[in-house]
Amino acid sequence: MILETDFTPWFISIGTILFVIYLNRLENRYIKSILDWFPAILFAYVIPAVVNKTFGFDFSGHAIHDFSKNYLIPLAIVAVMASLSIAQLKAMGWRPIALFVSGSVWIAIFPVVFIWLKGESFLVTEVLGNQEYWKGVPPIVGGWIGGSTSQLVLKELVECPEGIFLNILVIDNIMVNIWTILMFQGIKRTDLVNKKLGISDDKKPRSIDMTMGKQIKPIWVVAILLICVLIINAITDNLVYKIILLSIIGMGLGNYLKNWPFQFILKLGGVLIVAVMAVLGLKLKFDLIQISSALVWFLVVWLIGHFLFMLLISKILNVNSVWVPIASMANVGGIATAPAVTAAYEKKWMPHAILLAVLSMATGTFWGMITIFFLQKLFTG
Repeated sequence: MILETDFTPWFISIGTILFVIYLNRLENRYIKSILDWFPAILFAYVIPAVVNKTFGFDFSGHAIHDFSKNYLIPLAIVAVMASLSIAQLKAMGWRPIALFVSGSVWIAIFPVVFIWLKGESFLVTEVLGNQEYWKGVPPIVGGWIGGSTSQLVLKELVECPEGIFLNILVIDNIMVNIWTILMFQGIKRTDLVNKKLGISDDKKPRSIDMTMGKQIKPIWVVAILLICVLIINAITDNLVYKIILLSIIGMGLGNYLKNWPFQFILKLGGVLIVAVMAVLGLKLKFDLIQISSALVWFLVVWLIGHFLFMLLISKILNVNSVWVPIASMANVGGIATAPAVTAAYEKKWMPHAILLAVLSMATGTFWGMITIFFLQKLFTG
């Protein structure tokens, strides 16, 4: 029997974090196949809820959530932003980046335009409006463009209820896995797409060196990031201001400090996100799960439109259509799936996919904030 004390949620969260890290490192192919459909980070969200349900705990009002909001989330933000190298992005060229940005624009703006045009429909009035599923839209934007960090930050900003957030996570995870399979197949046929669309661009991007020399020691990196968070916490309590300031600081650290360890920063960001998810899972109640079929169809149209819009931009910019699935996976997939899909076409392009995925992580929160601004205008006036 687990005793409920002030330390119990800390033990549950730490145990969950260690278990998820262990899962991620397993090389067993059966475990890997399970994690493809139910990623380890989702375990971080669900395990604390299972423990709470089993033992009748309720830690939704515990101080650990303030700790996460004041330290873990800000640390995750500054870590993600510090992993973006502007110099490496420049080496890629502007057209692939422009194509990637067009995909982000669609993800952030489509739901706003759809809701504005279909304001009297059942989906908008009942599902998104009365059931407040509109609060789940910004976390989707953040999850698709930025990944888990943006998803969690936007959940806090829009005050998305736990039940809606869990529904979004489940639907999103299924859709992204199906989308990844489609992009694996689609990227192999992009030469045919180029011919059909009359795209003549066949230039290969310049190679990007992802290796680094001697780097700053991890302990100093963690200390620098923590000091930055403490200073910003002392300056302001406003989460939006924290996001903006820490993002600027993170980009400054990553691009102006010599010997910055980008790969370590990415790994650190991943661990921090697992920690945030584990704490967040302490609030989760499974009886709140209620998936709407209308919402699922809305997400399907949203995602397919994202791909078709990027194909159109690819035609307009005369940029090789192979960048469409790469940019789409950098947006919707992430730093693991984007290079994997790219490798199905050309392994030498994998560093470019990684860079686009990092750019996605760095910008997702801001796209989501734009979505929140317009949705609040539409639903709350």
